[in-house]
Amino acid sequence: MGILYGSSLPVFIIFVCGIGGLAAYATGRAIAVTWRPLWLLFWFLFLLTLAVRFLSFALFEEPLLSLQYLIVDYLVLTGIALLGWRKTRTTQMVTQYRWLYTRTSPFSWTLKEGKDDAY
Repeated sequence: MGILYGSSLPVFIIFVCGIGGLAAYATGRAIAVTWRPLWLLFWFLFLLTLAVRFLSFALFEEPLLSLQYLIVDYLVLTGIALLGWRKTRTTQMVTQYRWLYTRTSPFSWTLKEGKDDAY
């Protein structure tokens, strides 16, 4: 048993980071696309983490009631979901408000030159 995983590292990488990560990314993207508040993402990720922990227990005989692994899975899935949320929100801002914002990276935007903060 490791610090980050219960049974084996490949199970953690493929199942939690891979399959659970795809679900977390899709969840973050869905929250951004529907313009829901960010705090709602954390609730959905908690529920997703419980599902991932249960499936890890049922399929790979990992400990079910381990607070350590629950927190690790939650933090990993939250990081992936926040990437999906921020990337989607950046795309929304620079496409829907193209006269006002320009993309500075895949995860950020800024005011275009000549635009001021006062409306």
